[in-house]
Amino acid sequence: MRQDWLASASATLVGSMPHTDRSKVIDLILREIPEIPVWPQLPAFQAEQMMIQYLEGLPGLSTLEGRTCIQTDAPEFEEQLYAFYEEYLEVEGETRSLDDSRFQLGPETGKTFFRFLEALAAKRSRLRAVKGQVVGPFTLLTSLKDQQDRPTLYDDRLQDAVAKHLAMKAKWQIRRLNAFGCPVIIFLDEPALAGFGSSAFISVSCELIQQLLKEVVDVIHQEGALAGVHVCANTDWLLAFDADMDIINFDSYNYFEKFALYRENFLKFMKEGRTVAWGMVPTSDIAAIERETAQNLADRWLKELEQLVSPEVSLQKILSQSLFTPSCGCGSLPEPMAERVVQLTRELSTIMKSQL
Repeated sequence: MRQDWLASASATLVGSMPHTDRSKVIDLILREIPEIPVWPQLPAFQAEQMMIQYLEGLPGLSTLEGRTCIQTDAPEFEEQLYAFYEEYLEVEGETRSLDDSRFQLGPETGKTFFRFLEALAAKRSRLRAVKGQVVGPFTLLTSLKDQQDRPTLYDDRLQDAVAKHLAMKAKWQIRRLNAFGCPVIIFLDEPALAGFGSSAFISVSCELIQQLLKEVVDVIHQEGALAGVHVCANTDWLLAFDADMDIINFDSYNYFEKFALYRENFLKFMKEGRTVAWGMVPTSDIAAIERETAQNLADRWLKELEQLVSPEVSLQKILSQSLFTPSCGCGSLPEPMAERVVQLTRELSTIMKSQL
């Protein structure tokens, strides 16, 4: 874990973009987000949709009546589960290469990732960090169902397997991104955490969610990388503060007041040298994307931040430990709007850096 790393008001992105031209979107990111570029997930390609991209390699994966599920009642499921753990232990024990395992991204799921690696290697620019992402374990377990349409979250076997699966996916990604000789950041994208505490998850405990997050975060830290979590709406932020995250990323454009309720946790987080990635550039409202300017967003953030600063945690300290991002991924936006979001994020970062 690298708590000595300073974000210094830099810009990065959440991940998804709407483009179908891989070269065009990668060029955009490397041009506009040069300090902490991120490989883009392109959900226009089915294999790169957030859930589908990380299902590859899971035991019991089946298609029933047109939907993807884990078929735990299939005769071969236990055998597949055993093979999964056998391979996991081989990779953990370094007797099998991650590049020769089910945990790598495949030719289709990883097409944009591999193109990004090539483009970044050719650019040879100096980087503050490079960012990747995996879907978070809670989101995958609540979205992926079994043959009875029951979330796999409620199957103890799959709770464990999915967390280990995503930890290895993150590990493989880190080892590829380490080639650029700078800190690696891996975000766990956890949109489902916005539903925590609702009737849909009334039986789910904080302890279970933190256990799932920690399994992935521990592996990220073992690889020397920084672990972040992205939630695109409000949640119980103690889940993130108490999960040993280095970076918390949230939609501060819409939910700053909700986050500010956790002021003491935030101040402790800052004192520990960790980072908040402020999602200040709107992505859910096209009118807001067209209307906002980077200066408006900067003025608004500085005004709102007044309720969080303290004698021990100054504006300067917060800025030095801040990233600026879009409020969420841009994958569902029209391309011109997504590109405007990226540009606004860069411009906002530039203004904030001038305050340091």
